[in-house]
Amino acid sequence: MADSHTYTPAPAADFVLPFSMPELGVRGRVVRLQSVSARALAAHELPEPAGRALGEALVLTAMLGSSLKLDGRLTLQTKGSGPLDLLAVDYYGRDDERAHAGLRGYARVNERKLAELGGASSTFANLTGEGVLAITIEPRVGDQSYQGIVPLSDRSIAASAEGYFLQSEQLPTAIKLAAAPAYVPGNRQAAWRAGGIMLQAIPEQSRDEDDWNRLAMFLDTVQDIELLDMQLPVEDLLWRLFHEDAVRVHSFELLDFHCGCDAGRIAGVLRAYSDADREGLADEDGLIRARCEFCGAVHAIGAQALVSLA
Repeated sequence: MADSHTYTPAPAADFVLPFSMPELGVRGRVVRLQSVSARALAAHELPEPAGRALGEALVLTAMLGSSLKLDGRLTLQTKGSGPLDLLAVDYYGRDDERAHAGLRGYARVNERKLAELGGASSTFANLTGEGVLAITIEPRVGDQSYQGIVPLSDRSIAASAEGYFLQSEQLPTAIKLAAAPAYVPGNRQAAWRAGGIMLQAIPEQSRDEDDWNRLAMFLDTVQDIELLDMQLPVEDLLWRLFHEDAVRVHSFELLDFHCGCDAGRIAGVLRAYSDADREGLADEDGLIRARCEFCGAVHAIGAQALVSLA
């Protein structure tokens, strides 16, 4: 099953594991998140349906970003007319400063629209409404940015991404995602877990339609608990699903929570404001306090920080 006798099994969580079935012209990725998803969602007090959507978006973004071996940033964003009117997740590739790829995420919920829906807000279609899924790739140096946009599917964010790949790259893709809160006695806030598996046709390699349909059917049998169970090795899960098709697992990639916010960047934005506008934003002590929507960190910007950028 492994592509080398020196293969190191994947950890329980916070990783991307590529795999392939070369004889069938199919590749894939498994993602499991625990501390990354818990940290990302701890910064937001979200109703459970919105938390589930953000958890699944974190997994999906890790799949997409890691598949590109990206030196830069990939952003997945949904915008819709429903209560969950914005989802944004960033994937940062490894660089000289980071040993591991990083993720961060944000969700914006319109509380009035959510209350109007009541129990119906649990469906993806009602939660997001009509809208779009946008994927933006921003290389750190060199190449120009790229953005692809597709309509949101009324079924799930996974189905939306499947449509993106079919439209932009003509690649059949099947994705299964899950996210759920884990409640620990004594902790007021749940620690979210998330996971998923993606199957995708290998570009420019022949494949049999019946084989593809069979693999997609196998993937559809996966239960949420299997994607989220930290005691179940993902290699065992892949073997259960695809052992008849010579599935091969490759080296995993570790993931961290990473937020790129800092006081210097915020000060740079504030430099564009007039003195009067900045005075209106400042607290009584003269500091402008800005809260990062992704990680919740509060940055206090003083006059000296603005002067130093002049």
